[in-house]
Amino acid sequence: MSAYLHCMSHTPLVGYVDPTPEVLSEVDTTIADARERIARFAPELIVLFGPDHYNGFFYDVMPAFCIGMAAEAIGDFGTAAGKLEVPKALAESCAQAVLDAGVDTAVSYCMQVDHAFAQPLELLLGGLQGCPVIPVFINSVAVPLPGFKRARLLGEAIGQWARSLNKRVLFLASGGLSHQPPVPELATVDVRMADRLMGSGRHLPADERQARQNRVIQAARDFVDDQHSLHPLNPTWDQGFLDTLEQGRLCDLDALGNDELSALAGKSTHEVKTWVAAFAALSAFGPYQTEGRYYRPIPEWIAGFATLGARPLNNNH
Repeated sequence: MSAYLHCMSHTPLVGYVDPTPEVLSEVDTTIADARERIARFAPELIVLFGPDHYNGFFYDVMPAFCIGMAAEAIGDFGTAAGKLEVPKALAESCAQAVLDAGVDTAVSYCMQVDHAFAQPLELLLGGLQGCPVIPVFINSVAVPLPGFKRARLLGEAIGQWARSLNKRVLFLASGGLSHQPPVPELATVDVRMADRLMGSGRHLPADERQARQNRVIQAARDFVDDQHSLHPLNPTWDQGFLDTLEQGRLCDLDALGNDELSALAGKSTHEVKTWVAAFAALSAFGPYQTEGRYYRPIPEWIAGFATLGARPLNNNH
């Protein structure tokens, strides 16, 4: 058994609002390097930790965590649409192991996912199909939110389960770092939007989905002109977070409260809990060494954009 990890920011704004060609080239090179490392590892199973943006999970039932037994990507912002290759029996085994470890998780036999899951599979693996993948949703925008400790314990439980398999397991995490794009909040929206957040947004009419995407694109353009039009990016916090992961100090984040994180780095920064869960899963395989660290604040994508890989020091546990 062996493991590898790659964490990566996602952005639906690629191709809609882009940084300079030099920055795009940097990002492309970083992703290509990660894709090559993953190809060399040749995973037999992927566990993908990702958030949602009111595309698959709504306030009719909003779990803190959900493991997919089957999943389909909706294809928002031009990302890949279609079924993920979810190995049902393995996903069921994973969910049972997590519950047995004392971490509550929901399960879904018809999980709907958005660009947060589709984009890393496209960029790093070449598409939604081709390698079995277990999607693990971590609620990162719909309060009340799970904290860092629960995300860490979820990851540890999944890592211990993965260690019991005779497989090469790739842990992927998608999201973060500092950012706060325009995401509606139940406490402040009108009745119609509240209804969407309660579940009627699950199958948006094409014109309404386009209007929603246009709002995000326009917000990005405004943010490039005035980086106080949204919560500013926080490169200092982002780099410190990456240091914490590299040094294996995951428990240090347990004490950081959700409100404090939102104030420091923006309300969508909670997506970094997918990174914590992935690193916690990898830690079940023993001490690790990171590689391929890349970070740049990219206002065009409303993102503190980062990637980070890691492998166990002894990859033949």
